[in-house]
This record gives sequence, C-alpha cells and structure tokens, in this order.
Amino acid sequence: MTMLPADVPCVTDPRNPQPVSGLEKILRGLSVFTMLMTVPQVLTIWIGRDAAGVSLVSWLAYLLSACLWFVYGLKKGDKTIYLACVGWVLLDLAIVAGVIVHG
Repeated sequence: MTMLPADVPCVTDPRNPQPVSGLEKILRGLSVFTMLMTVPQVLTIWIGRDAAGVSLVSWLAYLLSACLWFVYGLKKGDKTIYLACVGWVLLDLAIVAGVIVHG
C-alpha cells in the first residue's frame, strides 16, 4: 500500500523547535521555586524527626500525581515535564517515607 503525503503542512518542524514563551519560562521557574519550598518540609521530617500534622494521604496523592505526570512527560517526549517530575517524585517519596518512619 502506498502512502501519499499529507495535504497540509506539518504543524511543527522537529528540526526547528519553537522558542520558549515567557509563560513557559515563568512556569519552569515556579516549578523549581515550589520544589525548593518543599525542601523545608523534608528537612523538618528527617532532621527534626517531626512528622506531626503531615498528611500521609495527601503526600501519597502528590506522589501518585508526580508519577503519572512523569509517565505523561516521557510519552510526550517533553523534558520540561518529566525532568521536573523526577524532582517531585524524590521530594514526595522523602516526605511519604519520613511520615511512615517518624509519624
């Protein structure tokens, strides 16, 4: 069977990626910022050995969400998504494990 070329031009040219928009730059920065804002929670749990008031159910939901976003980012081939999710999975795992150990 012969495949004919599409009648329309390609939406994006893989050889010429679109420039990063201002909103994308802000969102990337916010992703890093929110991860940094989570580090004190991890330190409180692991160094201070205090998991009082930390919801295991909430952090398990965040962990599940980060894992699903990671898979989505891999399937889409979007480094912005899946690389950020690596950080989130690690932080969420640290909190979940800390709540289990010190909670």
